Formats: sequence, structure tokens, C-alpha cells
Amino acid sequence: MAGPLLRTEHLSREVAGKKIVDDISLEICAGDVLAVVGPSAAGKSSLLRLLNRLDEPTAGTVYLDGVDYRRIAPREVRRRIGLVLQTPHLFPSTVAENLRFGPRQRGEILPESAVRRFLEGVGLAGYENRDVYHLSGGEAQRVNIARTLANSPEIILLDEPTSALDDVSESGVEALIQDLIQKMNLTCLMITHDDTQARRLAKRILVMEKGRQTRLDIVASQSHA
Repeated sequence: MAGPLLRTEHLSREVAGKKIVDDISLEICAGDVLAVVGPSAAGKSSLLRLLNRLDEPTAGTVYLDGVDYRRIAPREVRRRIGLVLQTPHLFPSTVAENLRFGPRQRGEILPESAVRRFLEGVGLAGYENRDVYHLSGGEAQRVNIARTLANSPEIILLDEPTSALDDVSESGVEALIQDLIQKMNLTCLMITHDDTQARRLAKRILVMEKGRQTRLDIVASQSHA
């Protein structure tokens, strides 16, 4: 039986004498969808930054497919563990150029057919030559997700991907995430402030308070029908 795709072992980060992530040990297997919920300042986004190696742990570590991620180049970690932030930070160019950026960093050219396929997958067929400046909030977040997928990540981290959107865009992007999870069997860890959204999308829910894991719930399978 294959081991977990991602495993944290006593993962912690301390800043100015305060533990903002405190002794988190969890496992995520291929195809798993784990939601992280909790109040503000619970350490949720700090946990994602540690997983993506934007920050370094002060104790513990992360294993990616059984390998301590400190033995992997940070850029490669970030390719394999993609991060979608709540506010898209797109490059000032076309939609297609945003999708091509990640592959280009490792010497690959993303063909037009692949660009079209990723954009069709997020409901933006025909947007290849659109200037990102003219996108709505919901469209920009869809491009953000497509750009992450174009990097062929093994795991996707979603940091409140709908919280900065209006109600209509929020509903559309959530439906998109749910559709992608099912069609592509994505492995995801997502932060959300919305418990009901967590139960709609996730298989398990990790509850955090003051940097610590307080509970891990299993979501009833019928929630994903």
C-alpha cells in the first residue's frame, strides 16, 4: 500500500517567542481533500506557508512522497505543492502568458493546445489573449487556478480561494473547485472560514486553534455525492 503523499511530523513555527504553528502532525494521501478551519489567528495560513516552504519550520518537518522536503529545492517543492491564494496575483500580461510562466521556469514550453485545455477546464474557453487587467475577480481566480494546474502539482493548497469574491463569483469558483476535484482526482488541502463549504468540498476537516490541531473530523461520504 502506498504511503501518504504528504506528511507533517511535529511541524511548528515560532516567531518572536510565539508559536504560530504548534506541533502539527497529519497525513494526506493521493486523492484526499482536507479542509482546515478555525478562528482568525489560528495558524491556518501559516500552516500553508510551511507546507509550500514559503516559511521554514522552527521544529519538525514535512515529507513529500516520503522524502524530507528540506532535501528538495524550494522551487521544486513549490511546483509539486501548488498554492492558490485568496487574492490572485497575476502577472501583467495575457492569460496565456500567465499559464506559461511556471513551465517556462523549468525550460518547458506550454503548447497552445495545453493552454486551451486548462482554460476550458476552468470555464474560460477563448480567454488565451485576454489582458488580465480586464478580468473580473471570479475570472482572475479561475486563471489563478489554471496557472497552478499548468505546473502539474501533486498537491494543491487553497487559501480561502473564494473569500475575496462576491456571492455569484464565490458560488461559481466553489463549483469549479468541486468539479476539478472530482474529474481530476485532485489532492487538496484547503483553508476556509466557512464550515459548510468545508463539508461540501472536503473528506476530512482539521480544526485549529492558537496554532494547534484540536480536532480532526471525517465528513460523511454522502456530502460529496
